[in-house]
Amino acid sequence: MRRPAKTSEKSPPAGRRPAKPRPARAPAAKPYHHGDLRRVLIDAAMQLVGEGGPDAVSVREAARRAGVSPGAPFRHFPSRDALMNAVAEEAQRRFRAEIEAALADAPSGDPLGRFRCLGIAYLRWAMKNPTHFEIISSRRFFDHDRSAGVSSDNAELIGLTERTLAEAFSAGQLGTSDLKQVQIAGRALVYGFARMHIDGHLPRWGVAAAEAERMAADILDLFIAGIGAGVAPAAKA
Repeated sequence: MRRPAKTSEKSPPAGRRPAKPRPARAPAAKPYHHGDLRRVLIDAAMQLVGEGGPDAVSVREAARRAGVSPGAPFRHFPSRDALMNAVAEEAQRRFRAEIEAALADAPSGDPLGRFRCLGIAYLRWAMKNPTHFEIISSRRFFDHDRSAGVSSDNAELIGLTERTLAEAFSAGQLGTSDLKQVQIAGRALVYGFARMHIDGHLPRWGVAAAEAERMAADILDLFIAGIGAGVAPAAKA
C-alpha cells in the first residue's frame, strides 16, 4: 500500500485552535509636513476672496485647498475671524507694495507729482483687486482696531500722504494751506471712484470697463488742478 505524501504543515496540537494569520500591517501614515502652512492657508484664503468675495472664505475650505485635514489650520487660525484678519493684513501689504513701487518711479523734486502717483497707484490696485480692496476698506469683514498690521500700514500711508502734501505746500504747488482738507478730499475722491467701479455703477455713467483706468487718471488730474497753485498737472501715465 502506498503511503500518503507528507505535507510541510504541522497539525496543531490537540485541543488548540490553529492561529489566525496576521493581516499585513498598513504602512504608517506619513505626518503632513509643510514649510509654512500658515502662509499656504493665507494664500488659499486670498484665492477664495478673489474668486467669490470675502463671504467665500472659510477655514475648512482653506484647509481643503492647502491639502490638509479640516482641523490642521486651527493651530494657526482658531477662527474664521483670525483667518480674515490675516487675509486683510496680506491684502494691505500688497496694496502698500503697489504704492511704494509707484513712488519709486515718481519725480523726487515734484511733490504734487508724487501725490498724483500715489493716487493713481491707489486706484489701479483697487480696480484690479476689487474683492481684496473691499476687505481692507470696509469694517464688515474683520476688526480693524485689533489688526496691528493693517492699522500700522494705514497710519504709515496716511503719514506719507501728509508729508507729500506738506512738501507740495512748501514748494508753492498748493493753492490752500488746509492740508487736512485736501487729504480727506483726495481720499474721498479715490475711494469713491473705486467703490463706483466695484459696485458696477460706472457703465450707468457712460464709462466702459476698458475706459475706467483712464477716467480715474483724468478725474485725479482734475482734482490736482483744483488744489494746485496754477501748476499744470504732471504728464499722464
